[in-house]
Amino acid sequence: MTRNYSQFRLRYAADVLYSGGVVSHPTEAVWGLAALPSNPVAVRKILQMKKRDPAKGLVLVADSVQRVAELLAHLPEDRREIVVASWPGPVTWVIPDQDLLPVWVRGSFESVAIRVSDHPLTSALCHAVDSWLISTSANPVALPPARNQRQVQRYFGTQLDYILPGATGERSQPSEIRDALNGEILRPG
Repeated sequence: MTRNYSQFRLRYAADVLYSGGVVSHPTEAVWGLAALPSNPVAVRKILQMKKRDPAKGLVLVADSVQRVAELLAHLPEDRREIVVASWPGPVTWVIPDQDLLPVWVRGSFESVAIRVSDHPLTSALCHAVDSWLISTSANPVALPPARNQRQVQRYFGTQLDYILPGATGERSQPSEIRDALNGEILRPG
């Protein structure tokens, strides 16, 4: 995928995130909702928009393995190598959290789901805010994930603070989710 996004729009999306807003953006297969994980008000807004149970936790997305290195440090070396070899790419790994992330990200779990994205705009957005991001599918619970900007607008209308224009990647399914400790597939991709 070519780098055909607007730097102005990317900077604006970053500013919205810094100010506690929620941004919708394209990912590898579907549109997502993003917020800074350090902002509980923005995360709560995403949960309310989606009508998602906070106990379920949320997925984080990053732009590089270095960004998530602290989380990976506690994995056994052989498991860490497997996780790192899959990134950047469409595999989300559930990794034990050593109290690095707040409960509003983890939900009722002692782990966190994270992916290093290979989508150029998603990666650029993480880079622009110098952080990993909450990135959950843009859909209310029980409805299919949004596949285009129009569907995002239909689902959320004025609840969103910004929609970052762009195109989804080539994938037809959301990312696979796997357990980092044993490799078990928790959701096929």
